[in-house]
Amino acid sequence: MSTPADLAAWRKAQRAELLARREAVPLAQRRGWNEAVTRHLIEGFSAVLEQRWVGFCWPYKGEPDARFFVYHLRKRGARAALPAVIAKKGPLQFREWWPGVTMAPGVFDLPVPQGTAIVIPQALLIPPVGFDGCGYRLGYGGGYFDRTLAAMAPQPLKIGVGFEIARMQTIHPQPYDIAMDFIVTESGVYRVQNRMLPRLAGGEEVRAAAAAILRERGMA
Repeated sequence: MSTPADLAAWRKAQRAELLARREAVPLAQRRGWNEAVTRHLIEGFSAVLEQRWVGFCWPYKGEPDARFFVYHLRKRGARAALPAVIAKKGPLQFREWWPGVTMAPGVFDLPVPQGTAIVIPQALLIPPVGFDGCGYRLGYGGGYFDRTLAAMAPQPLKIGVGFEIARMQTIHPQPYDIAMDFIVTESGVYRVQNRMLPRLAGGEEVRAAAAAILRERGMA
């Protein structure tokens, strides 16, 4: 893109097209895709995320529903958190969540836990509007996750959770864009590595790759 304005306009158009495409998918088909996504998450990441703090997003506009995986993790000792927007140009705050906790509507009317602990997740389940072959994510345009990730050290395990219809050739990444570590869709788990997106063979390979990343970041 020749200018920031050109890029912003292009991303806005791509975002609208991808959202319309996703929301047009019949509910029964999305549910089937979601079951496959949940299965890949459980098989690949359960062992490395048990006993950890995991941030996730309440499903919005036909996104995969990460709650099924989060319910599974909580039964195995993990603790969960949902994001809250505190300042328009600031990073997200993560607040502990559990089923039945008091919540109030936040940005986009998404529920935000009230009065719970503020935590720093060791892993994030991040929904993309679109994702490309280098593992970069096109979001909703607010830049919240970019600012959040830029402020986190060490980096959490970044797991993009989407559907194959969100795949793009490129998002034209900029210096502020931060690639995911993995992308999970109904088709499987992809490792983001050397600006490529190879699909991993199965749960054992995913677990080994995720564990290696956590060790490198001092979170073993």
